[in-house]
Amino acid sequence: MGKETEAFLAEILPKQRDMTVALHKGDVTPRIALWSHNDPTTLFGSHISGAGWTDLEPKFRKEAFRFAGATGFEFEVIAAGTSGSLAYTVGFEHSHAVVDGVPADYTMRTTHIYRREDGAWRIIHRHADFLPVQSP
Repeated sequence: MGKETEAFLAEILPKQRDMTVALHKGDVTPRIALWSHNDPTTLFGSHISGAGWTDLEPKFRKEAFRFAGATGFEFEVIAAGTSGSLAYTVGFEHSHAVVDGVPADYTMRTTHIYRREDGAWRIIHRHADFLPVQSP
């Protein structure tokens, strides 16, 4: 992994972790701050999808109401890279949260694409889904 990618991960991973833990506690503020407000922005989520900031922002706010607590979160990076003003991460989000009033432990496969805007990395795309049920 190159120095540029290492610097990107050192900057973005703590912010992304804080954003997710806050969301799991019902606080959407860090997510609003970390996402780009400049289109194009897209989301292919496990519960919500959309395109464009004016579409995504109210959906993010509504999604935060599903969560009432976080007991743990870890992002396992599988791959990451940077090229100029674009970057990406691919990995697994391991979450322990209260979702719709029920304690839940789950893992999601996630891909994020980031764009550097005014010197800071912003998320411009997220794709997330639950692990498929494995059968022998």
